[in-house]
Amino acid sequence: MEPEYNENDHPQRSTIERFFVGLSECIFHSKLGVADVQLVDYVGDMMLRFIRIDDIHRVRQNNGRPATEVFEMLREAEQRIGLARREVHRHIGDFTLFWSGMYPESLRKMQSAGTGDQFIDYCQQGKRAYAIAAEIEGGEDRPSSDVLHRLSDQFEMCAYGLREIRREIEEGESGESLLIG
Repeated sequence: MEPEYNENDHPQRSTIERFFVGLSECIFHSKLGVADVQLVDYVGDMMLRFIRIDDIHRVRQNNGRPATEVFEMLREAEQRIGLARREVHRHIGDFTLFWSGMYPESLRKMQSAGTGDQFIDYCQQGKRAYAIAAEIEGGEDRPSSDVLHRLSDQFEMCAYGLREIRREIEEGESGESLLIG
């Protein structure tokens, strides 16, 4: 089935995509004063991708099982070259940004004793991963190196923006939303 097109010649977005893009724009542009459209679009797209658990755990180990901890993903990234290496580092950045921003209270459990991530600093590793991914040429259909550099440089601000998005979603569920009310 062919996608529908509007007068601007862009494919029609799904309802959930419009929701995440609109919410990201509202929080980042209005509340945080961030006018970087590419960065805000990237964050909205990441939230949309991470709706699916398969996308959160898309990096696979040699045995075929998903790498569910950052230390496992780092090990996998070191074993890859070129675009495959770039994509794993980008995913590490996305993974650490998502959890640091949307669910920071989960980090304590994810980094508890006995896990491979117990000594991993998610913020530091996310910034590093985006910086490494930005140094590997990605092609036209991938996020630009400039966007990945900005994600590295502005990791904390993006994590804060994600926390504000979560807060807005939670307030919307109780009827106090700024977006709807």
